[in-house]
Amino acid sequence: MPLAFGLKDFIDILLVALILYYCYKVMKESRSLNVFFGVLIFIVFWLFVSQILEMKLLGSILDKLVSVGTLALIILFQEEIRNFFFTIGTHRQVESLLKFLRKGRKGKKNTNKDEIMPIVMACMSMSKQKIGALIVIERNLPLNDIIRSGELIDANINQRLIENIFFKNSPLHDGAMVISKKRIKAAGCILPVSHSMDIPKELGLRHRAAKGISQETDALAVIVSEETGNISVAYRDVFHLRLSAEELERFLTEDLP
Repeated sequence: MPLAFGLKDFIDILLVALILYYCYKVMKESRSLNVFFGVLIFIVFWLFVSQILEMKLLGSILDKLVSVGTLALIILFQEEIRNFFFTIGTHRQVESLLKFLRKGRKGKKNTNKDEIMPIVMACMSMSKQKIGALIVIERNLPLNDIIRSGELIDANINQRLIENIFFKNSPLHDGAMVISKKRIKAAGCILPVSHSMDIPKELGLRHRAAKGISQETDALAVIVSEETGNISVAYRDVFHLRLSAEELERFLTEDLP
């Protein structure tokens, strides 16, 4: 009898194709494309031997390799797997649902401009003097590991404090400042650096660090360029370059937790 091909089979094939495409995209960005094709060829060979040719001895050997190889792949690609589930968890629809549930439990939370304007004013002042700065604002995902990498401060958000920390002779000016729960938690923090090839060559290490934290978390990173004085924001793995004071204020108003 001919095999019946129904809607469920079409959805099954479509989902497998989407998963393979996403894996291909992740591997391409992480420069592991050859490994992806190697794994794909091995899986096709394993299915061909065990399911079509039904070779019991070779099939059983490949079954053992697959069971051990799965653990090896998890260890090898733990960062990519983490980013995969992080992408799912921070998808706009999922995040909107979480925000709705939080509002339902806690009520609407108003953003206080008194906590935003010191950041905006400090960035504008440092921009005029071409003082480099990198400020990371925690949102839903905690940044405890990033905070522990720097010097703990735990102070109110203050314009002069921000400018003093990023002053060129300050010992903490090279690292990142982390703002969490509307307080300056730490400075001189170490961020993961993005190795993305899409970053313009004129952008420096601060921008790569901002890109890195925006790839791994839902934090918002504000960068003041030491070379040009331009103010930029990295958020959701996207750069927003050459922002004005009004644009920066709008970003912080919408996204400051």
